[in-house]
Amino acid sequence: MSEYAHDKIVPFEDRSENKKEQVADMFNSIAKRYDFLNRFLSLGIDQGWRKKAINQFGDQPLQHLLDIATGTADMALMANKRIHPRQITGMDISEGMMHYGRIKIAQKGLTDKIELVLGDSTNIPFGDHLFDGAMVAFGVRNFADLEKGLTEIYRVLQPGSKLVILEFSQPTSKWFKPIYKLYMEWITPSIGKIFSGNKAAYAYLNKSVIAFPEGNAFLTIFEKVGFKQVSQQKLSLGICSIYCGSK
Repeated sequence: MSEYAHDKIVPFEDRSENKKEQVADMFNSIAKRYDFLNRFLSLGIDQGWRKKAINQFGDQPLQHLLDIATGTADMALMANKRIHPRQITGMDISEGMMHYGRIKIAQKGLTDKIELVLGDSTNIPFGDHLFDGAMVAFGVRNFADLEKGLTEIYRVLQPGSKLVILEFSQPTSKWFKPIYKLYMEWITPSIGKIFSGNKAAYAYLNKSVIAFPEGNAFLTIFEKVGFKQVSQQKLSLGICSIYCGSK
């Protein structure tokens, strides 16, 4: 598979582990405060982004939805509430994150409907053509091999199914760019350190956003692995984007 700049971005540059291992360790370390920091740092806007992404699946009922990089199961729980798939499987490389996701799922009495499993995007532990929908929220930047991860998602989807990706992007507005840069480079890591004790995790966020092949570059990769009808919708002055593709 091809290698992209963001594939080389790691949370801890002074450590020898590969990207997958470092990202898993990073999320394990911030899992307890992850949901709080998401809401705090985005001023709650991330919830609206997630709803818009899930709405891309439309009204057609899904039988089995795959949520890659499920984390604390925010997207899985929201998808259950909004589009009512028959079954949802969430997958993540961080057991620490899924621990808190399972607590939330159990509190809502949904353990029979939403299952969280340990898994890696470069080797998804499921057979071909198993799911009729897939989504990734703020996770593709963390793939150790972007192209291979997308190829694996394509493999496990049924023909006619849709993949919806929600990911950070960089604003295009000239007046907003310096504000965004200040926030991502200085404010976000500082707040992250105060509440999670891990400044490196939130510094990695900014570095990975900068290196990620967004916009048309990402749509080209989308098409390269086989997806059709690819599209991008920018949100909130371009700081977040919804990408869609169909198999």
